[in-house]
Amino acid sequence: MKTFILVPFALAALTTAAFAAGPFKTVKTAKGDVLAGDNGMTLYTFKNDKPGTSNCYDKCAQNWPPAMAASDAKADGAYSLVTRKDGSRQWAREGMPLYYWVKDTKEGDTTGDGVNGVWDVAKP
Repeated sequence: MKTFILVPFALAALTTAAFAAGPFKTVKTAKGDVLAGDNGMTLYTFKNDKPGTSNCYDKCAQNWPPAMAASDAKADGAYSLVTRKDGSRQWAREGMPLYYWVKDTKEGDTTGDGVNGVWDVAKP
């Protein structure tokens, strides 16, 4: 009987650990380890952003889609949530909003690194 009682607690602990750092993973690339979305695509930061604030909208956001957060996502540790102008929420690491680059086509691509001198791969 004790085994059955412990199972729900073990499952709850595993679920909490799985979602604690957001939907991210580390991917090895030619530029070293980078932060990637759960889809394996590299994430980037924008030097024109300020901690907690995204400045990438309209055409910028078409080329650099924000790493959007689910409505029930919770900030944890280095990962926080930024509220965009339309009220949607975007993931951030150490306060800096995270984005994908439309020209990356497969896991490990880092073609957005250094674009216009304002985009950098996000490091884990």
